[in-house]
Amino acid sequence: MRLNDLVLFAVVFGSAAAAVFLPALGEVFHPYLLVVMMCLLFLSFIKIDFRALMDISLSAVAPLSVLVAAKLLVLPALLYWGTEMILPDYAVPVLLLSGISTGVVAPFMATLVAADVTPVLRMVIVTSVLVPFSLPAIVKALVGAEIAIPLLAMIRMLATVIFPPLFAVALMRRYAPGALRRIDDRSFPVSMVLFGMANLGVFCKYSQFFFQNPGQLFVSVGVAYALSVIYYLSGFVLTPGRAPQQRLSAAVSFAIMNNVLVIVFASKFFGPLSPTLAAMYMFPFFTMIVPVNLIVHRTSATTGKAISQP
Repeated sequence: MRLNDLVLFAVVFGSAAAAVFLPALGEVFHPYLLVVMMCLLFLSFIKIDFRALMDISLSAVAPLSVLVAAKLLVLPALLYWGTEMILPDYAVPVLLLSGISTGVVAPFMATLVAADVTPVLRMVIVTSVLVPFSLPAIVKALVGAEIAIPLLAMIRMLATVIFPPLFAVALMRRYAPGALRRIDDRSFPVSMVLFGMANLGVFCKYSQFFFQNPGQLFVSVGVAYALSVIYYLSGFVLTPGRAPQQRLSAAVSFAIMNNVLVIVFASKFFGPLSPTLAAMYMFPFFTMIVPVNLIVHRTSATTGKAISQP
Protein backbone atom coordinates (compact mmCIF):
# COMPACT_ATOMS: atom_id res chain seq x y z
CA MET A 1 0.00 0.00 0.00
CA ARG A 2 1.38 3.39 -1.00
CA LEU A 3 1.84 6.30 1.39
CA ASN A 4 -0.89 8.24 -0.42
CA ASP A 5 -3.31 5.36 0.16
CA LEU A 6 -2.56 5.39 3.89
CA VAL A 7 -3.08 9.14 3.98
CA LEU A 8 -6.43 8.73 2.21
CA PHE A 9 -7.57 6.14 4.77
CA ALA A 10 -6.48 8.34 7.64
CA VAL A 11 -8.28 11.39 6.26
CA VAL A 12 -11.53 9.56 5.48
CA PHE A 13 -11.91 7.66 8.74
CA GLY A 14 -10.35 10.37 10.90
CA SER A 15 -12.65 13.10 9.60
CA ALA A 16 -15.71 10.84 9.89
CA ALA A 17 -14.85 10.02 13.50
CA ALA A 18 -14.21 13.67 14.29
CA ALA A 19 -17.61 14.61 12.85
CA VAL A 20 -19.39 11.95 14.90
CA PHE A 21 -17.73 12.79 18.21
CA LEU A 22 -17.39 16.54 17.61
CA PRO A 23 -20.44 17.42 15.48
CA ALA A 24 -20.03 21.14 16.15
CA LEU A 25 -16.79 20.99 14.16
CA GLY A 26 -18.54 19.51 11.16
CA GLU A 27 -21.38 22.02 11.31
CA VAL A 28 -18.88 24.66 10.19
CA PHE A 29 -18.36 22.87 6.87
CA HIS A 30 -21.88 21.56 6.20
CA PRO A 31 -23.13 24.72 4.39
CA TYR A 32 -20.13 24.58 2.03
CA LEU A 33 -20.43 21.02 0.70
CA LEU A 34 -21.17 22.18 -2.85
CA VAL A 35 -18.25 24.62 -2.74
CA VAL A 36 -15.97 21.74 -1.73
CA MET A 37 -17.28 19.68 -4.65
CA MET A 38 -16.56 22.59 -7.01
CA CYS A 39 -12.98 22.84 -5.75
CA LEU A 40 -12.44 19.11 -6.30
CA LEU A 41 -13.86 19.38 -9.80
CA PHE A 42 -11.50 22.28 -10.51
CA LEU A 43 -8.56 19.99 -9.64
CA SER A 44 -9.99 17.39 -12.03
CA PHE A 45 -10.38 19.80 -14.93
CA ILE A 46 -6.70 20.78 -14.72
CA LYS A 47 -5.70 17.39 -16.11
CA ILE A 48 -8.27 17.29 -18.94
CA ASP A 49 -7.79 18.18 -22.61
CA PHE A 50 -11.14 19.85 -23.32
CA ARG A 51 -10.79 19.29 -27.05
CA ALA A 52 -11.42 15.58 -26.50
CA LEU A 53 -14.91 16.43 -25.20
CA MET A 54 -15.90 17.60 -28.68
CA ASP A 55 -15.64 14.08 -30.15
CA ILE A 56 -19.13 13.22 -31.43
CA SER A 57 -18.09 10.31 -33.61
CA LEU A 58 -20.05 7.06 -33.47
CA SER A 59 -17.11 5.33 -31.78
CA ALA A 60 -17.38 7.80 -28.90
CA VAL A 61 -21.16 8.33 -28.71
CA ALA A 62 -22.26 4.67 -28.95
CA PRO A 63 -20.35 3.35 -25.89
CA LEU A 64 -21.27 6.49 -23.95
CA SER A 65 -24.98 5.89 -24.67
CA VAL A 66 -24.71 2.29 -23.44
CA LEU A 67 -23.00 3.34 -20.21
CA VAL A 68 -25.47 6.16 -19.57
CA ALA A 69 -28.48 3.87 -20.04
CA ALA A 70 -26.94 1.26 -17.78
CA LYS A 71 -25.99 3.82 -15.14
CA LEU A 72 -29.31 5.67 -14.93
CA LEU A 73 -31.87 2.97 -15.78
CA VAL A 74 -30.80 -0.67 -16.08
CA LEU A 75 -28.49 -1.11 -13.09
CA PRO A 76 -30.73 0.85 -10.65
CA ALA A 77 -33.74 -1.27 -11.64
CA LEU A 78 -31.84 -4.56 -11.27
CA LEU A 79 -30.43 -3.55 -7.90
CA TYR A 80 -33.85 -2.39 -6.71
CA TRP A 81 -35.45 -5.74 -7.56
CA GLY A 82 -32.55 -7.68 -6.05
CA THR A 83 -32.54 -5.67 -2.84
CA GLU A 84 -36.31 -5.95 -2.54
CA MET A 85 -35.92 -9.72 -2.28
CA ILE A 86 -33.02 -9.63 0.22
CA LEU A 87 -33.35 -6.40 2.25
CA PRO A 88 -36.70 -4.81 1.31
CA ASP A 89 -36.21 -1.84 3.64
CA TYR A 90 -33.17 -0.83 1.58
CA ALA A 91 -34.78 -1.24 -1.85
CA VAL A 92 -35.73 2.42 -2.32
CA PRO A 93 -32.48 3.79 -0.78
CA VAL A 94 -30.51 1.54 -3.15
CA LEU A 95 -32.60 2.72 -6.10
CA LEU A 96 -32.00 6.38 -5.30
CA LEU A 97 -28.27 5.95 -4.76
CA SER A 98 -27.80 3.80 -7.87
CA GLY A 99 -29.87 6.06 -10.13
CA ILE A 100 -28.14 9.33 -9.33
CA SER A 101 -25.69 10.96 -11.75
CA THR A 102 -21.95 10.33 -11.92
CA GLY A 103 -20.24 12.42 -9.26
CA VAL A 104 -18.68 15.76 -10.05
CA VAL A 105 -15.50 14.59 -8.32
CA ALA A 106 -15.35 11.38 -10.40
CA PRO A 107 -12.81 12.87 -12.85
CA PHE A 108 -10.49 13.65 -9.94
CA MET A 109 -10.95 10.16 -8.49
CA ALA A 110 -10.17 8.75 -11.93
CA THR A 111 -6.78 10.44 -11.83
CA LEU A 112 -5.98 8.64 -8.56
CA VAL A 113 -6.21 5.27 -10.35
CA ALA A 114 -4.68 6.50 -13.63
CA ALA A 115 -7.93 5.99 -15.56
CA ASP A 116 -8.81 7.83 -18.76
CA VAL A 117 -10.39 11.03 -17.42
CA THR A 118 -12.20 12.27 -20.53
CA PRO A 119 -14.85 9.49 -20.68
CA VAL A 120 -15.54 10.06 -16.99
CA LEU A 121 -16.11 13.76 -17.58
CA ARG A 122 -18.50 12.94 -20.44
CA MET A 123 -20.46 10.72 -18.04
CA VAL A 124 -20.58 13.52 -15.45
CA ILE A 125 -22.02 16.01 -17.94
CA VAL A 126 -24.53 13.72 -19.69
CA THR A 127 -25.86 11.99 -16.56
CA SER A 128 -26.14 15.32 -14.74
CA VAL A 129 -28.31 16.68 -17.54
CA LEU A 130 -30.52 13.56 -17.70
CA VAL A 131 -30.92 12.61 -14.03
CA PRO A 132 -33.63 15.20 -13.21
CA PHE A 133 -35.80 13.35 -15.73
CA SER A 134 -34.58 9.75 -15.36
CA LEU A 135 -34.60 9.37 -11.58
CA PRO A 136 -38.17 10.57 -10.92
CA ALA A 137 -39.37 8.43 -13.84
CA ILE A 138 -37.72 5.23 -12.67
CA VAL A 139 -38.85 5.75 -9.07
CA LYS A 140 -42.42 6.30 -10.22
CA ALA A 141 -42.30 3.22 -12.45
CA LEU A 142 -40.82 0.89 -9.85
CA VAL A 143 -42.07 2.26 -6.55
CA GLY A 144 -45.24 3.99 -7.64
CA ALA A 145 -44.18 7.28 -6.08
CA GLU A 146 -43.34 10.69 -7.49
CA ILE A 147 -40.31 12.72 -6.43
CA ALA A 148 -41.27 16.37 -6.33
CA ILE A 149 -37.80 17.60 -7.28
CA PRO A 150 -37.89 21.19 -8.55
CA LEU A 151 -36.45 20.58 -12.01
CA LEU A 152 -35.04 24.04 -12.67
CA ALA A 153 -33.54 24.24 -9.19
CA MET A 154 -31.76 20.92 -9.65
CA ILE A 155 -30.43 21.86 -13.08
CA ARG A 156 -29.30 25.23 -11.71
CA MET A 157 -27.46 23.57 -8.83
CA LEU A 158 -25.67 21.08 -11.08
CA ALA A 159 -24.74 23.81 -13.56
CA THR A 160 -23.39 25.94 -10.72
CA VAL A 161 -21.22 23.08 -9.52
CA ILE A 162 -19.86 22.02 -12.93
CA PHE A 163 -19.38 25.07 -15.14
CA PRO A 164 -17.58 27.68 -12.97
CA PRO A 165 -14.63 25.33 -12.29
CA LEU A 166 -14.51 24.45 -15.98
CA PHE A 167 -14.39 28.11 -17.05
CA ALA A 168 -11.86 28.91 -14.32
CA VAL A 169 -9.45 26.26 -15.62
CA ALA A 170 -9.95 27.41 -19.23
CA LEU A 171 -9.17 31.02 -18.29
CA MET A 172 -6.13 30.08 -16.20
CA ARG A 173 -4.74 27.94 -19.02
CA ARG A 174 -4.82 31.01 -21.21
CA TYR A 175 -3.75 33.73 -18.77
CA ALA A 176 -2.03 31.99 -15.82
CA PRO A 177 -0.63 28.61 -16.91
CA GLY A 178 2.20 28.80 -14.40
CA ALA A 179 -0.19 29.19 -11.47
CA LEU A 180 -2.27 26.30 -12.79
CA ARG A 181 0.82 24.04 -12.90
CA ARG A 182 1.71 24.94 -9.32
CA ILE A 183 -1.81 24.11 -8.17
CA ASP A 184 -1.65 20.80 -10.04
CA ASP A 185 1.65 19.95 -8.35
CA ARG A 186 -0.05 20.34 -4.96
CA SER A 187 -3.35 18.73 -5.93
CA PHE A 188 -3.05 15.67 -3.69
CA PRO A 189 -2.61 17.44 -0.32
CA VAL A 190 -5.25 20.01 -1.31
CA SER A 191 -7.68 17.24 -2.26
CA MET A 192 -7.10 15.51 1.08
CA VAL A 193 -8.07 18.70 2.90
CA LEU A 194 -11.19 19.00 0.75
CA PHE A 195 -12.13 15.35 1.33
CA GLY A 196 -11.79 15.90 5.08
CA MET A 197 -14.03 18.96 4.92
CA ALA A 198 -16.65 17.04 2.93
CA ASN A 199 -16.68 14.19 5.45
CA LEU A 200 -16.96 16.59 8.37
CA GLY A 201 -19.86 18.35 6.68
CA VAL A 202 -21.75 15.13 5.94
CA PHE A 203 -21.18 13.02 9.06
CA CYS A 204 -21.85 15.78 11.59
CA LYS A 205 -25.56 15.29 10.83
CA TYR A 206 -25.33 11.64 11.89
CA SER A 207 -23.66 12.06 15.27
CA GLN A 208 -26.81 11.53 17.33
CA PHE A 209 -28.07 8.84 14.96
CA PHE A 210 -24.77 6.95 15.38
CA PHE A 211 -25.21 6.59 19.13
CA GLN A 212 -28.94 5.85 18.97
CA ASN A 213 -28.95 3.39 16.04
CA PRO A 214 -25.42 1.98 15.63
CA GLY A 215 -26.71 -1.35 14.29
CA GLN A 216 -28.54 0.30 11.40
CA LEU A 217 -25.50 2.36 10.53
CA PHE A 218 -23.28 -0.73 10.36
CA VAL A 219 -25.81 -2.46 8.10
CA SER A 220 -25.88 0.64 5.89
CA VAL A 221 -22.08 0.64 5.66
CA GLY A 222 -22.13 -3.04 4.66
CA VAL A 223 -24.76 -2.40 1.99
CA ALA A 224 -22.76 0.60 0.74
CA TYR A 225 -19.58 -1.47 0.30
CA ALA A 226 -21.50 -4.27 -1.44
CA LEU A 227 -22.99 -1.73 -3.84
CA SER A 228 -19.58 -0.19 -4.52
CA VAL A 229 -18.16 -3.57 -5.53
CA ILE A 230 -21.15 -4.14 -7.85
CA TYR A 231 -20.73 -0.68 -9.40
CA TYR A 232 -17.03 -1.18 -10.13
CA LEU A 233 -17.59 -4.66 -11.55
CA SER A 234 -20.46 -3.40 -13.72
CA GLY A 235 -18.19 -0.84 -15.34
CA PHE A 236 -15.70 -3.56 -16.28
CA VAL A 237 -18.37 -6.01 -17.47
CA LEU A 238 -19.95 -3.43 -19.78
CA THR A 239 -16.66 -2.57 -21.54
CA PRO A 240 -15.22 -5.88 -22.79
CA GLY A 241 -12.32 -5.61 -25.17
CA ARG A 242 -11.66 -1.96 -24.36
CA ALA A 243 -8.30 -0.63 -23.17
CA PRO A 244 -7.71 -1.08 -19.42
CA GLN A 245 -7.79 2.69 -18.80
CA GLN A 246 -11.18 2.97 -20.51
CA ARG A 247 -12.63 0.01 -18.58
CA LEU A 248 -11.42 1.62 -15.38
CA SER A 249 -13.05 4.88 -16.46
CA ALA A 250 -16.39 3.10 -16.81
CA ALA A 251 -15.97 1.53 -13.38
CA VAL A 252 -15.22 4.89 -11.76
CA SER A 253 -18.17 6.50 -13.57
CA PHE A 254 -20.50 3.93 -12.00
CA ALA A 255 -19.01 3.83 -8.50
CA ILE A 256 -18.36 7.53 -7.91
CA MET A 257 -21.75 9.22 -7.92
CA ASN A 258 -23.35 12.37 -6.51
CA ASN A 259 -24.26 10.76 -3.20
CA VAL A 260 -24.21 14.16 -1.49
CA LEU A 261 -27.04 15.17 -3.83
CA VAL A 262 -29.00 12.11 -2.69
CA ILE A 263 -28.46 13.15 0.94
CA VAL A 264 -29.89 16.58 0.16
CA PHE A 265 -33.11 15.62 -1.62
CA ALA A 266 -33.76 12.20 -0.02
CA SER A 267 -33.98 13.80 3.40
CA LYS A 268 -36.84 15.96 2.07
CA PHE A 269 -38.87 13.38 0.17
CA PHE A 270 -38.08 10.01 1.77
CA GLY A 271 -37.53 8.43 5.17
CA PRO A 272 -34.24 8.54 7.12
CA LEU A 273 -32.81 5.34 5.62
CA SER A 274 -32.28 6.81 2.14
CA PRO A 275 -30.06 9.74 3.19
CA THR A 276 -28.34 7.46 5.72
CA LEU A 277 -27.27 4.95 3.05
CA ALA A 278 -26.12 7.81 0.82
CA ALA A 279 -24.07 9.23 3.70
CA MET A 280 -22.53 5.87 4.58
CA TYR A 281 -21.49 5.50 0.95
CA MET A 282 -18.86 8.12 1.71
CA PHE A 283 -16.72 5.28 3.11
CA PRO A 284 -16.51 3.16 -0.06
CA PHE A 285 -16.66 6.37 -2.13
CA PHE A 286 -13.12 7.12 -0.98
CA THR A 287 -11.63 3.91 0.37
CA MET A 288 -12.50 1.56 -2.51
CA ILE A 289 -10.10 3.57 -4.64
CA VAL A 290 -7.26 1.92 -2.70
CA PRO A 291 -7.99 -1.77 -3.49
CA VAL A 292 -8.95 -0.83 -7.06
CA ASN A 293 -5.60 0.92 -7.40
CA LEU A 294 -3.75 -2.11 -6.02
CA ILE A 295 -5.57 -4.51 -8.36
CA VAL A 296 -4.88 -2.31 -11.37
CA HIS A 297 -1.18 -1.99 -10.57
CA ARG A 298 -0.78 -5.72 -9.90
CA THR A 299 -2.63 -6.61 -13.09
CA SER A 300 -0.49 -4.18 -15.08
CA ALA A 301 2.69 -5.58 -13.55
CA THR A 302 1.64 -9.17 -14.30
CA THR A 303 0.72 -8.28 -17.87
CA GLY A 304 4.02 -6.48 -18.34
CA LYS A 305 6.00 -9.50 -17.13
CA ALA A 306 4.04 -11.81 -19.40
CA ILE A 307 4.72 -9.62 -22.41
CA SER A 308 8.44 -9.33 -21.63
CA GLN A 309 8.91 -13.12 -21.48
CA PRO A 310 10.32 -14.69 -24.67
